[in-house]
Amino acid sequence: NGEIAKYKARLVAKGFLQKPDLDFNEVFTPVARLETIRLVVAIASYKDWAMHQLDVKSAFLNGPLKEEVYVKQPPGFEIKGQEEKVYKLKKDLYGLKQAPRAWNKRIDSFLMKSNFTKCTSEHGVYVKGSNSNDLIILCLYVDDLLITGSNKDALQKFKIDI
Repeated sequence: NGEIAKYKARLVAKGFLQKPDLDFNEVFTPVARLETIRLVVAIASYKDWAMHQLDVKSAFLNGPLKEEVYVKQPPGFEIKGQEEKVYKLKKDLYGLKQAPRAWNKRIDSFLMKSNFTKCTSEHGVYVKGSNSNDLIILCLYVDDLLITGSNKDALQKFKIDI
């Protein structure tokens, strides 16, 4: 009917103003190659395993920052008489060049604590379990996850844990 159900606002940093080696150092985030994702899909199809795709909506928010980052007050939200003041970010924000890398470190840490093993030749692929009864394969592509495995209950538990 055209009515607005909910207003949603997000602060977004002007990452295009950041300068390499001055404002940030690491931006690279390892992702699974398309060929690897196709192979995992083929294995899951052949083995008749369940497969789930997850998109982490708030992946680039609330990640820890290594560098000090300051942002101007958003237009229209300046504090009267203090317009020249800036905010110091405590956590990641959309638009920062280093946000994907911070997210990757966070998800990598979570997966390692959850007993996943990172593939040595494909750093966007993680495996948990050692036999065909409890195997989980996870492909990571920035903030998208593809998970499959031999045990539907283990997949469901992982989805709840994440």
